[in-house]
Amino acid sequence: MPGNIFETSEFRNGLKVEMDGYPWTIVSFQHVKPGKGNAFTRTRLRNLVLGTTIERTFKSGEKLPAADLQQKEMQFLYKEGTRYNFMDTTNYEQTYLEAEHMGDEKNWLKDNTVVSILYYKGKAISVEVPVFVQLAVANTEPGFKGDTATGTLKSATLETGAEVQVPLFINIGDVLKIDTRTGEYCERVNVK
Repeated sequence: MPGNIFETSEFRNGLKVEMDGYPWTIVSFQHVKPGKGNAFTRTRLRNLVLGTTIERTFKSGEKLPAADLQQKEMQFLYKEGTRYNFMDTTNYEQTYLEAEHMGDEKNWLKDNTVVSILYYKGKAISVEVPVFVQLAVANTEPGFKGDTATGTLKSATLETGAEVQVPLFINIGDVLKIDTRTGEYCERVNVK
């Protein structure tokens, strides 16, 4: 996509553009045609390097270049201090991301998880984990027979250190399916 130029009429959610020396993704936009005056596009953009969100208005017909981004599928190897280390499974090249660029995604990473790493001008800037992951419960209060009827939840710590709310019947060692978009428990997985 580098080299492409997008006009305001081509804006859509998820479009990645370059502005002020950074890559941005369009979170939301609205084309406005007032009764008087020129049309404009009101946007909400998220900085892919810094993680900040801004609102900006563009005049109709204004253009922005596509961001110079590449996406690679990589495997999570290990965490060392504040660095998360990944390996390209095709050429075994390694890269890392600092914890500050990991966001909430670090809560769902365990060894050998395959993720997508986003590169900006050849430098790794963010990670995207699978939508669903399976993680074991490392710590929670014991469950009891008959605790399935109510909708009551309790806290559980997963093998990655993340905390989620789970039904009362979940025990230590149970493997759970977690939705990484919301951080919520989906179901208990039978692993034999």
